[in-house]
Amino acid sequence: MTNSSVRYLIPILGDQLSHSLTALKDADPAQDLILMAEVTDEAHYTPHHQQKLVLVFSAMRHFAEELRQKGFQVSYHRYDPQSNWHSLGDAVAATAADCQPELVRVTHCSEWRLHSAMLDWDKTLSCPLQILEDERFFATVERFQEWSRGRKQWRMEYFYRELRRETGLLMTADGQPEGGEWNYDSNNRKPWKGDPPAPAPFSITPDAVTREVMHMVSREFSDHFGTLEGFGYAVTRQDALAAVDHFIAQRLPFFGDYQDAMSDQEDSLFHSLLSPYLNCGLLLPGEVCKAVQQAYYEGKAPLNAVEGFIRQVLGWREFVRGIYWTLMPEYGRENRLNNSRPLPGFYWSADTPMRCMAKTIDATRRTAYAHHIQRLMVTGNFALLAGIDPDAICDWYLAVYADAYDWVELPNVRGMVMHADGGVLGSKPYAASGKYINRMSDYCKQCAYNVQKTTEDDACPFNSLYWHFIDRHREQFRNNPRMGMIYRNWEKQDPEKKTATLARAELLLKDVNSL
Repeated sequence: MTNSSVRYLIPILGDQLSHSLTALKDADPAQDLILMAEVTDEAHYTPHHQQKLVLVFSAMRHFAEELRQKGFQVSYHRYDPQSNWHSLGDAVAATAADCQPELVRVTHCSEWRLHSAMLDWDKTLSCPLQILEDERFFATVERFQEWSRGRKQWRMEYFYRELRRETGLLMTADGQPEGGEWNYDSNNRKPWKGDPPAPAPFSITPDAVTREVMHMVSREFSDHFGTLEGFGYAVTRQDALAAVDHFIAQRLPFFGDYQDAMSDQEDSLFHSLLSPYLNCGLLLPGEVCKAVQQAYYEGKAPLNAVEGFIRQVLGWREFVRGIYWTLMPEYGRENRLNNSRPLPGFYWSADTPMRCMAKTIDATRRTAYAHHIQRLMVTGNFALLAGIDPDAICDWYLAVYADAYDWVELPNVRGMVMHADGGVLGSKPYAASGKYINRMSDYCKQCAYNVQKTTEDDACPFNSLYWHFIDRHREQFRNNPRMGMIYRNWEKQDPEKKTATLARAELLLKDVNSL
């Protein structure tokens, strides 16, 4: 291919590693040039977990080689801190200047930050820029906006039901939900007591490409959160598909029952661990949901497990994407509860006597993963109760998880975890005392604090902080129909006990780093 023969220059991002990507659909190996670049801005805009960096960079390198095997010419630029290419825009501009394409064609990116920068590429390009719809989702953003327009409240459950009807997932021939119910969440709240045994997570031994990336990350990103020890993420589509098979065979049968459970001994129990692959493009949501559905039809998994998983992917994942692209960029600044406390240092060190926090953060450090209840009801719950600045906790979630990309992380944290959006994502804040954590885990048995106490020096911090949260936000929530009973219970408590509870919480809040 000569410079004069390039038709399309096609940049592919680190979370677009799908051969069915829109920009590749009519790509011609004889005329088009693929551009992939490990640029410094994307690597450093947040202190990404070291394992996430390895996952993305190694998957990019493997994907580039797969494209070459298909006959494509790929211009691939490895991470180089000395390079003049700091941003993806720099890489596109320099490559386009060199090969003079007729058109730069790219699939819509997943982050507002990058999309805004992409819209400015026209200023440095001498050819047109075409941004194509990302078709890897069940619904377009326009489809979500059509559904949400005119509704007083946006609730995932109702959008989910429409997508069930449209896709036919878990629907009978006569248009009814399998089993007669749309949602089996009430069946998915059992604590895990060690039986059935939790299977080992799916893991891949790093190949030469991955080992090379690991060496580079350990050299260039040693100050980033996390460890590379035990890295076992899939970095190819073939291995990601094997991870799906492993989940269906080993974990899916019990996923529903123990979906909300947490364990002091097991990091992930029966969770799929597929979200990093879905979010970087190695897997497509449709194919994963169909495979999980087939397990139900073949009698390999119960309906509550299959519906629970499909609801996370078809329901929640699509819902938060719609919210993100409909309400950004204003949504990224929401702070309706006016929280401003800095993030405690133990979110990075795991150095805290609170067993649930220490175990969840340590698992995150070791694996770049924690399941949704650990994120929502442990690290997220503490941030909500303690009044942490939503910018700070959003930055933390974006940095530490292998599946974290702004479009999915921001609504989940700012909206669901912190209730900073005033109820757009959830009808009430997900605030809870230590009793919830004790009910759904065995953390409290190993904890230095006593979950049965509230005001004493050794009392579980979640207990007094919960009531302090309820008290200080009574004007916002006392008329919330889902919280009326909570406020009635608070008002009925003995005045001296209430005073002692609030005093204990105030003492904790003066120095949350000491917890």
